[in-house]
Amino acid sequence: MEYTWIALIVGIVGAIFAGLMAKSVMKWDAGNDKVREIAAAIKEGAIAFLKAEYRILVILLIIIAIIMVFIPGLGWQTALAFIFGAALSSACGWIGMNTSVRANSRTTTAATKSINAGLTVSFRGGVVMGMSVVSLGLIGISILYFALNGDVNFLTILPGFGFGASLVAVFARVGGGIFTKAADVGADLVGKVEKNIPEDDPRNAAVIADFVGDNVGDCAGVGADLFESYCEAIISVMVLSGVAIKFFGAGTITASTAWWLPLLIAAGGIVASMVSVFAVRIGESSSQSALIGALRKGTAVASILSVVFSVLIVMWLDAPWGIFWAMVAGLIAGIAIGEIANYYTSFEYSPTKKIAEAAQTGTGTLIIAGLAVGLMSTLVPVILVAVAVIVANHFAGLYGVAIAGVGMLATMGTILASDAYGPIADNAGGLVEMSGLPKEIRDRTDALDALGNTSKATGKGFAVGSAALTSLALMFSYAVAVGITTADLLTAPVMAGAFIGAVMPAVFCALTMQAVGRAAFAVVNEVRRQFKEIPGIMEGTGKPEYGNAVKIVTNAAIKEMIVPGAISVIVPLIVGFVLGPYALAGFLAGAVITGFIIGLSYANTGGAWDNAKKYIESGFFGGKGSEAHKAAVVGDTVGDPMKDTSGPSLNIMIKLMSIVSLVFAPVLAGRTGLF
Repeated sequence: MEYTWIALIVGIVGAIFAGLMAKSVMKWDAGNDKVREIAAAIKEGAIAFLKAEYRILVILLIIIAIIMVFIPGLGWQTALAFIFGAALSSACGWIGMNTSVRANSRTTTAATKSINAGLTVSFRGGVVMGMSVVSLGLIGISILYFALNGDVNFLTILPGFGFGASLVAVFARVGGGIFTKAADVGADLVGKVEKNIPEDDPRNAAVIADFVGDNVGDCAGVGADLFESYCEAIISVMVLSGVAIKFFGAGTITASTAWWLPLLIAAGGIVASMVSVFAVRIGESSSQSALIGALRKGTAVASILSVVFSVLIVMWLDAPWGIFWAMVAGLIAGIAIGEIANYYTSFEYSPTKKIAEAAQTGTGTLIIAGLAVGLMSTLVPVILVAVAVIVANHFAGLYGVAIAGVGMLATMGTILASDAYGPIADNAGGLVEMSGLPKEIRDRTDALDALGNTSKATGKGFAVGSAALTSLALMFSYAVAVGITTADLLTAPVMAGAFIGAVMPAVFCALTMQAVGRAAFAVVNEVRRQFKEIPGIMEGTGKPEYGNAVKIVTNAAIKEMIVPGAISVIVPLIVGFVLGPYALAGFLAGAVITGFIIGLSYANTGGAWDNAKKYIESGFFGGKGSEAHKAAVVGDTVGDPMKDTSGPSLNIMIKLMSIVSLVFAPVLAGRTGLF
């Protein structure tokens, strides 16, 4: 029996489920005329940005595909897989963004009924993206399998699909991240710090750009990001199928079984995620513990069902039980990393509370406390990934390490829904503020927004953990593809490659942070200009020119995203062709290790600063307007590009460099380099 049909059918069912979730969200009223007007402006800005971004990407993708056609060892099949992966990755971003800009106003309406209604609508809006990503991923790989599996070089063609997905993801994440944080920083510095007006105040010209940024960065960017993680985890397992046979012995597992396992485990995860959606609900409590508990119920249901399905799949295929334990190791590590991120970023726990307490003595002590928390938050996740790698390798070799990555991503439909829920809730709070709805509604959306910050931090922890395992699996796949069995760290090429790879995440973060700073500078000047030149803005009689701010951020983000994305493709190829395949293996190892640590630290530091600010705003240490609050606003401003631009983009960068190396492995095999 060709079990890939099961994966394809489950993928189609998941896509239908996503459509039903979208339909259930759209049944809610889009709000009063004022809410509709603001939501329409957000939607218009988000669509305009994505269209501008995708125009640049289409040109780049066509150029790369044409080049791939004429490279010996790649050819038109790999180029076709590349375009197909890029198209589906773009579709995931588009679906996520389109759902988000429609769900925000409906969440506002739902929040007028109850906090549970607001949670249900915003979470199901996130489910649309979560289920779309995993479903399209499984559908895409299955179609590619049926279309190209007759080709003897199928396993060298398949990574092209991941390359296309990664290339779109890095530009979507970087471009969207620059947009969202430049607008956010610009709005906060002028509005909160200089003019002392509330967050999301309609007098601030940058607020619409800020709302647009939530959608293009935290929805479109995240969707493309995790689509490529999901697909590349599966691809790495399929590429390592021959390693599985060597590890377990001929006759114990067949190549077809080794290919089908990741597809079926992913299919089981989709079914588990669909069931888990209905476990996410609460009563009328607006406490963070109750709200976090609601999301945890969904994750727990999805995880338990994924384990059950994996047991059945291993039994059904008569596969070695070591594969099951490798999958469980990855799943447990993923859940635990998410919970560690929650501990370090939620103001329910002491790390974030201590950061808020430090704000009483000024910005300096708050910054110091936040940096310390972010750095310390990397310890346990690194240990967890190390343990997962050791356990998975013990039970199933390098193939098991790749399966651990699939296990970690098995519940991604639920995890991503929780992540995508955040920007929807954030937009809803802004719509309440700008439309002048009653304070009790804003209190509900503030509670949902605070949960969104935590769920996004949890999602980012999960994303960087999965990126580390996926990148390791891709690195192993690259080594197998070029014929490397061992790489001696004490040889000059490997050591040189490791150093170059280790510095790449730092350079990447520097470029993206500088990009946010330059774009934010332009926004700040524009908002200041409007306050100065447009009569009556502060009194509420003059209307800010929101469109100007959106246009400025769009142009800056499109311009600034090119260099960080380009170096992620070009540098590993230079290392491979100049220093040789062994140096490139060291390069990938160095990049994965430092990228994992920096990515975790940036995401958790920024999340903790954000929630420390919200903790103070809830009435602690002087509340809104206090000196502690002003210090916390500055900390949040510094943390914004860390947690929403540089940190998350690193996930894609390390995966993109790994998949580029794997795609070009047939060309690099046998080369010795120039030195």
